[in-house]
Amino acid sequence: MKIRDMFRIIGVPVVAASLCCLSPVILVLLGLSTASFAGSLADTLYGDYKWVFRGVGLVFLIVSLILYFRKRGVCTLDQAKRHRNEIINTVLISLFVAVAGYFFFLYVVVEYIGKFLKIWS
Repeated sequence: MKIRDMFRIIGVPVVAASLCCLSPVILVLLGLSTASFAGSLADTLYGDYKWVFRGVGLVFLIVSLILYFRKRGVCTLDQAKRHRNEIINTVLISLFVAVAGYFFFLYVVVEYIGKFLKIWS
């Protein structure tokens, strides 16, 4: 598996899981919200609904993996049995990289953007 393939698999799931805090930042950047409303929205979304966003990110990761293997020609159970080790390794690596990417993107990138925009302190 190439690095480029890994970013294709985990890119959308990581962003989807981070939307609890990324969406208020996007609203402020587009000029559709004030910083105080965005901070309140981020508190509500992260405090009450963070597991919903994480669940959606996990579902997107599963769909991304299915599409990745379908594109590589693993479409039936017999083909999946033949590629069992590759599938297990790819799923485990993708899960690990997705969790690490989620924490980095949400708690470093989005956090610093939010502090720069004075959405949260």
